[in-house]
Amino acid sequence: MPAYPFLLVDAFTTRPMGGNPCAVVLDADDLSADTMQRLAREFNQSETAFVRRSSLAEVAVRYFTPAEEIPLAGHPTIATAAALVHAGRVSLTNGPVSMQFELRDGPIGVDITPPTPTQPLQVTMTQRRPVFGAVHDAAAVMPLFGLTPDDVLPGAPIQTVSTGTPQLMVLLRNHEALRRAQAPDANTYNKYRSSSDFFSPHLFCLGGATPAGRTFARHFGTPPDITEDPVTGSATGAMAAYLWHHNYLPGPEFVAEQGHWMNRPGTVQVRVVGPREAIETVQISGSAAVLVAGQLEL
Repeated sequence: MPAYPFLLVDAFTTRPMGGNPCAVVLDADDLSADTMQRLAREFNQSETAFVRRSSLAEVAVRYFTPAEEIPLAGHPTIATAAALVHAGRVSLTNGPVSMQFELRDGPIGVDITPPTPTQPLQVTMTQRRPVFGAVHDAAAVMPLFGLTPDDVLPGAPIQTVSTGTPQLMVLLRNHEALRRAQAPDANTYNKYRSSSDFFSPHLFCLGGATPAGRTFARHFGTPPDITEDPVTGSATGAMAAYLWHHNYLPGPEFVAEQGHWMNRPGTVQVRVVGPREAIETVQISGSAAVLVAGQLEL
């Protein structure tokens, strides 16, 4: 009976059952795409990561939602790095480690800093150069979430931005509007998305859930994907590029917060590299907590 080590890891948190959970399956080289997709449905996390051998990087990783494979994701990258350390596949004995993950569309950089007596393990993901896509009509987009165009921060474009996975960026005027946002009706939403250029929507506002945060966000999906993602990494990277490019940030480094209203608080350290008009990359960093380590038998 084939057996595969797996871990359940909570990303962007220092405590189990906070942040965003991710299943990480190791030694997944002989799993077919169909089997990985079925396992992602079985784990029923927002994403499941499958770690494989690579000839281009230290490891290869494929990311699946319950519905489909996606090219890049943030919280599974943080979770996978933490899982590799926990499982003894990556050693931090000699200090910080810089490595590459081969993703579906090519390698990305991952840096792992070992824990200290005062700081937890920290994983930094360097995302792809941002691509700014279509600008969307607020009158068409906002009703999808039970909101109106007046809920958008005045002057803020609704725009698709990608740092590896295209995300719809919706900057709202305040926390009150963000709290009123509703998960979209699947039929109406999927009809709009099918003719658009984004994977999923990211609604956010300026001002964190705590005094430490500069932004607070919610991220929606439709079944069979998770209705609301607690803390998102790739979307946070795209959000950072959007905010820096459109001059909503006074500086290129900040703390993004998400998940507090779901009782899964998460914290993402964000750094934008490059000038506003020519961003080179976005780096996101966070901690992770391993909740379960076990063996998957097929």
